Formats: sequence, structure tokens, C-alpha cells
Amino acid sequence: MKKLSFSKVMLWFGLLFLYVPMFILIIYSFNESKLVTVWGGFSPKWYGELLQDDQILGAVWTSLRIAFYSASMAVIIGTMAAFVMTRFRRSWAKLTLSNMITAPLVMPEVITGLSLLLLFVEMSEIFGWPAERGMLTVWIAHSTFCAAYVAVVVSSRLRELDLSIEEAAMDLGATRLKTFFLITVPMISPALIAGWFLSFSLSLDDLVIASFASGPGATTLPMVVFSSVRLGVSPKINALATIIILSVSLLAFLSWYLARRSERKAKEAME
Repeated sequence: MKKLSFSKVMLWFGLLFLYVPMFILIIYSFNESKLVTVWGGFSPKWYGELLQDDQILGAVWTSLRIAFYSASMAVIIGTMAAFVMTRFRRSWAKLTLSNMITAPLVMPEVITGLSLLLLFVEMSEIFGWPAERGMLTVWIAHSTFCAAYVAVVVSSRLRELDLSIEEAAMDLGATRLKTFFLITVPMISPALIAGWFLSFSLSLDDLVIASFASGPGATTLPMVVFSSVRLGVSPKINALATIIILSVSLLAFLSWYLARRSERKAKEAME
């Protein structure tokens, strides 16, 4: 009989530490009782009540829209910043931009949210825009800090590219802009996709910055969940968390399956 090694023991301990609370949450999402800590029998009624809660459903739709728009804008801004960080010659302007781009990665979200709130207030007093805080201001705030993550991801990919391919395209008559869209963008597309999904997840999960930048007409899902938890955990929150866990697990499984299938096809083509 083989003895379990220390690494395997720590692996199983880590997996249990991470996933046992999720399994408990999924089980209690089918709890009949209104008290989340007291088991009252099996019942899926909280899923039905969740689908009838207009506040939660509206917050889900708002969060998904903000996350989609923020991720798309963050990819555009972050890619431009990454291109400057990797392709321009070294100067004080490039160093300043690099420091400003990476600052949101280490800065506490409270400071970022407060600074954006003060910015929106001053802009409203000076220019009259934005007239009020809402979905637009949350979109701007999320695009700002998500662009930093995209810039880091894309810049690491740009540093690995073979510049001779771009130079060959320009030697054949392509302009820099055409070379960027036809040569560079396809080569960095995995980084762009990864940056988009990372930004989408960060925006969908954000609470602190959204609390500073949002108004009464733009309540995101984390804000609704946080306010609900402060008043007492509702079983509907367990049902919502279960749906989110199952959705993320399904997407992760599909990504793994597609990646493995493409890898298998690549091996078969090489043989």
C-alpha cells in the first residue's frame, strides 16, 4: 500500500478547503426553511422565487451589460497602452505611462473608487457632465481599472512577437496601420481574448468601485447581494450563487474540452 506523500495531502486539503464550502452552499440552496443555517427539508422553491425577483434580475442584466461594455473598452485602451509600452523607444513619457498603467493593479480599490467619484463630481460642476452617476459612470470606472490588466496581458504577448514578420509586411507595401490590423492583431488575439474575459470577470465581480461610481439607477448584482447579506442572508442568494457556480463550471468545462480537441487535431495533423 502506497503512502500518501506530503504534496498529495496538501493538494487534497487545498481542494477540500476551496470546494467544500461551495458544495454546502449548493445543498442549502435547496433548503425549505427561510433560515439558511437550519435544514427544513428539500425544496427548489427558492429558485422559483429568485426568477420572480425583479430587483435581482434587473441587477443581473445591468451587471452583464456593464461588464460587456467595460471589457470591450478595456481591450481597446489596454492594447493601445501595451503597444506604447513595448514598441516606443525608452523615454520619460513611456516610463510615466507604464507607471500610470500599472498603478491600478496595486492601488486599493477604495482609493480608486473615491478618486473616480471626486472626478465625476468635479466634471459635473465644471462641464455639467455627467449630470448624474449611473451606468455610464460605472462603465467609465470599470474600463479604467480593467484596462490596466489588459495592458499587462497584451504587453507580455507583444514582447514575444517576431518583429521580422511585421517588417516583411511593411516591406511589401503595407502601411503601419494595415500591418497592425492584419498581422499584429491576429498574432496577439489569444492575449486579447484572455484580457477581455479577465476584464469581464473583474467588472462583473466588482463591488467597491461600483459603489462609488454608481447611482440609484444603476445597481449592480454585487451591490444587491451585499445589501441583502447585510440585512440577513436570504436563501435566494444561495440559489443565485449556485446558478453562478454552475454557469462558471460549465464554461470552464467547455473551454477545457475545446482546447483539448484543438490540441488533439493539431497532433493528428502533425502525424
